[in-house]
Amino acid sequence: MGWRLAVLAALVLVLGFALAAGAVGEWLSHPATRTMGPPPPDFSAHEVRIDTAPSGHVAGWFAPGQPDKGAVLLLHGVRSDRTQMLGRARFLNRAGHATLLVDLQAHGESTGERITFGAREAAGVQAALAFLRRECQGERIAVVGVSLGAAATVLSLPSPAPHAVVLESMYPTIEDAVTNRLTGVLGPAGAVLAGPLLWQLPLRAGVSTRDLRPIDHISRLGAPVLIASGAQDRHTTWAETQRLFDAAVEPKELWRVEGAAHVDLHAFAPQAYEGRILEFFARHLGTGR
Repeated sequence: MGWRLAVLAALVLVLGFALAAGAVGEWLSHPATRTMGPPPPDFSAHEVRIDTAPSGHVAGWFAPGQPDKGAVLLLHGVRSDRTQMLGRARFLNRAGHATLLVDLQAHGESTGERITFGAREAAGVQAALAFLRRECQGERIAVVGVSLGAAATVLSLPSPAPHAVVLESMYPTIEDAVTNRLTGVLGPAGAVLAGPLLWQLPLRAGVSTRDLRPIDHISRLGAPVLIASGAQDRHTTWAETQRLFDAAVEPKELWRVEGAAHVDLHAFAPQAYEGRILEFFARHLGTGR
């Protein structure tokens, strides 16, 4: 009788573990869509809808800039939307840059059946960059990507390459991202749960872990890059950020934001952030002719 109870308990534990992994996997990849509406009155932009292959679109706000100041594509983090980038858009637009904020696939008002952590979101990045090249002909173009937005930028391997790229709080591999987040919540048991979650990727999102390794592609970005992350970030550790920086090619810059965890770096240190980004763009965007 004792061994039967032990087997039954083990089966219940395995079933509970599988159900928990399935529930977390469903939540992580489930669309984070919502109605966005028009841009706020203090931000002079208009709504845009940009078609993506094969039959989807990304939605966003576009604010024209001043001639020869360049244009910037702003890309939010996972389960967020374009409003996460609104503070950045405001100060960049005040400086004369045209700005485009979009909702990535399966976020905000953009189409998409699943969040794929950068793999399929890359098509939206490519489409948004093509839109900026059409709308801002002759201007130099930059990208600011946060977390998911950063990964989607690198995985898109944009061609032609932007003239400058800012990558914030970007994971090196999806294995790192999932393990860090789960162990942060569950402790060592989180590392055990990471495997079953990652096994679900092909079934739920149609992508594999091989598709989600920005560290393998960052050297092919073809643009000056500024890599930034919080010194106390546990989702993307500083050691992982250093690995990304080492894998990137010159010209490249590394910014360690002291005291910051996995947070909005602009909201955390607005004055330092704006100064650093504007100086980086002044050197690499310059004239648009």
